[in-house]
Parts: sequence; structure tokens; C-alpha cells
Amino acid sequence: MRWPIRAFGRVKVESMRTSEELRTLLTGPVTSLHTPFKRDGEIDYDGLRGLVDRGIEAGSTTMMLTYGDSFFSLLTDNEVAEVTRVVADQTAGRAAVVAADRIWWTGKTVAFARYAREVGADLLMVLPPDWAGSCTEDSFVAHYAAAAAEIPVMVVTNVFSRSHGLGLDVLRRLRDEVKGVVAIKDDLVGVFARKMALLLHGHWSIISGGQKQNHFDLIHYGCDGYLSTFVTFAPRITQAYWRAVQEEEWATAAGIVRKYDMPYFAYVLNVVGSFDAALHGTYELHGLTERWRRPPYHSLSDAQMEALSQQLADLNLL
Repeated sequence: MRWPIRAFGRVKVESMRTSEELRTLLTGPVTSLHTPFKRDGEIDYDGLRGLVDRGIEAGSTTMMLTYGDSFFSLLTDNEVAEVTRVVADQTAGRAAVVAADRIWWTGKTVAFARYAREVGADLLMVLPPDWAGSCTEDSFVAHYAAAAAEIPVMVVTNVFSRSHGLGLDVLRRLRDEVKGVVAIKDDLVGVFARKMALLLHGHWSIISGGQKQNHFDLIHYGCDGYLSTFVTFAPRITQAYWRAVQEEEWATAAGIVRKYDMPYFAYVLNVVGSFDAALHGTYELHGLTERWRRPPYHSLSDAQMEALSQQLADLNLL
């Protein structure tokens, strides 16, 4: 596929950052960008630009697009391309930009990797298709290597949920055989995450997904950064946690997880419509973007918004 670069404005090929520069930028709180929508279902590009700015202002040095948080499940291919371009353009070199693919076959992933590089992304998070366990160790390695020939690649671990052993074997080969794979985002946590971190620490940047507590669990195994939920709407929490980590004040860091992270997620994970619906509602309550998500995904009702507002007030997050 030929991505319609010209339709999205000028091509912006920047000099690629070194591995050391990327490692520095991928350390600390990462802004995971949740694509915002207007009530009619159109993408709110002004809101997306605002989320980029808020993350950078809060001290985040990486803007990350993902298949999940960024709603690639609800976007067309051209919308994925435009969202990627807008994020890279708005970031304007102030932070690293991690683009993401849309579970494509190898040829299409390679074409998008080239496009992402040309519009200014620094890395591509590659999520291979693996329906019915269709990939093998060799085909996984070949898929990542093909994308890495165009742009530095970040692996995401949820593709290995069917076999942790297979996942570790693939990661070991990528570490040893494919120079262009430079980072990994973990979604599996627990024993797998610890083994993964020990395998890759010092070779790749390691990012923990989900919650601060997952990052806290991996710190001593070599985890460099984490996806921060609070960075856009409650940056003081993000900054306090990361300062405690840098100063090795582990009791303080754990206290922040206990006081803010765990109760917030205990609430939003049980909201009808899921944690993401509640996060979009949180953005609206903070005046960042509106609550809406494209159907058939549920958006919070007015009653749910009132309950969320009270919960955030109780946690001193509003």
C-alpha cells in the first residue's frame, strides 16, 4: 500500500535519533494518547494536539500512540495515518513520538513504517497479526526485522499471551539478531514481565503499560519508563511519583500508588463501558476533551459523569 503522504501535508524526514537518545527519552512517564472524539464521532484533532501539549508541559518526553488507547480499532487506515502525522507535527521534536500499526500483514506494516518515519515519528510499535496462533518464531522475527529496516521498532508483549515461552524465544532472537528493535512495551506483567526485563535490560528501553504499580513491580528488573494515566489531567501526581523513583524513595513511591493509582483504577475498571470510557469522562471533567467515543463503544451517561466527578473529588483528583 502506498500511504497518501501528500494528502496529509509536507513530508518531514528528520534525522533519526541515536539509540542513546531514544533510551533517555523513553525513560520516565510516557504520555499514552487516547484519541478524542466529538459527539458526532469525528476525531477531535484540536483536542489531540492539546493532549500532546499537556503531556510535554508535564515533563513527559515520549508521546505514544497504541492500537488500544488510541482507538485504532475504530479508525480507518487513513485516519491512523492522519493521527500519526498530527501527533508528530504537534510534538515538533519536543519529545519522542512512538507511532503504532494496526495489526497488518508484513508488507503493509513496512509501508506504514516508512510513512511514519517520513512524517517524523521516532519509533513504530509493531503489533503483528496472530489469529489462531498462525505465526511462528521465525515469522515473528522476520516481521519485526522487516519493519526495523525502515524505522526503530518497539515490541508490545500482548501478542505473546498465547505462549510466554515463544515470546521469550522471539525476544531473545530479536535482541541478538535485529539491530533495529530498540524498545518494548509490556502488557503481560507478572512472571513474564520480570523474565523479559532481565533478558532485555541494557539492550532495549523497557516500558511498563497499565498502571504505576506495574512499573513499580519492574523497577529493580530494569524497567525504564511507564505509561502514565495521570500525566495529562493530574501531572502533580505523575511528577511526585517519578521524583520519588529517581531519588529511590520507595516508600513514598509506593504511597502514591496506594493513595491515587490503586483507588482510581479500582473505580474506573468497574465502570460500565470500561476504564477507557471513564478516562474520557475524566478528560471532560478536566476540560481537556469531551467524553465521547465512537459507537458501538459506550460513552459515559450524565449520571455516570456525576458519579465519576464525585469519585475524583474524593481522591483529590479534581
